[in-house]
Amino acid sequence: MEISPPQQAADHAGTDRAVRHRTLDLDGVRVFYREAGPPDGPVLLLPHGYPCSSYEFRDLMPALADRWRTVAPDLPGFGYSGTPGPATFDYSFDGYAGFLDAFCTRLGLDRYALYLHDYGSQIGLRLAIRAPRRVAALIIQNGDIYEDELGPKYEGLRAYWKNPTPEGRAVLENAVTEEGFREEFLNDVRDELAERIPPELWTVAWAQLRTPERRGVMVGLMEGLRENLDWFPRYQAYLREHRPPALIAWGPQDGYMPEGAARAYLRDLPDAELHLLDGGHWLLETNLDEVVELARDFLGRVHGTS
Repeated sequence: MEISPPQQAADHAGTDRAVRHRTLDLDGVRVFYREAGPPDGPVLLLPHGYPCSSYEFRDLMPALADRWRTVAPDLPGFGYSGTPGPATFDYSFDGYAGFLDAFCTRLGLDRYALYLHDYGSQIGLRLAIRAPRRVAALIIQNGDIYEDELGPKYEGLRAYWKNPTPEGRAVLENAVTEEGFREEFLNDVRDELAERIPPELWTVAWAQLRTPERRGVMVGLMEGLRENLDWFPRYQAYLREHRPPALIAWGPQDGYMPEGAARAYLRDLPDAELHLLDGGHWLLETNLDEVVELARDFLGRVHGTS
């Protein structure tokens, strides 16, 4: 169902909203993560997208930290986490779901709302399938799981999946560049919205991902999106079977995931709350206040106590 935004939630003066920047060793891998909010608060787990890191949640986390414990790890190969060799870490969507499962176990996160965005939607839903009883709710923001609604920017990838030539792989490699990252972050939004997207997003991402090892991981994940399509029916079946409370906050100015990709969720979650905002793929840069307002209202109703 599509509904109007709630009124702005009142701020809570005097609360500690600071984001902590932490590291841990997880099976020999250095894991960097951000955490904010009360240690005993209801948890919001924030797996990030491509080509970003936990940095994408830097402003959302303190906005919710008066009431919710927000936790955002950098996936191995991204951000400030380590990059173990492929012999010791599975750089696939399933491998990342296993990592996220182990990370949650390490921190004692046994009940959480999941924020599903970009690659984080694929990883988060695989985690949900592994442990459905842990999932209190979903916030879905530009995360595609319906093949018939993929946007036009997928055409190049589709062509490569059908005919994976060395020349086609070179195109993928050329996307893992600073200019390629700039295109990922600006991604079809109107000029006045593009002005709200800071260049630090692509310059920092490029500085973190420019090594040969990490560039190889990024290209491998783009290739792995083909296998991920086979998981789409499994994601949809999970939603139909478990019907978690869901908020869909979507930016339709998105060449990969247009408006139809958001509405498609209502096929399997007819009671989900759908909000189409005036933005694109990176709503937390262009429409942060609206997302915070929606998230606070939604989480307060479905995941307000630990």
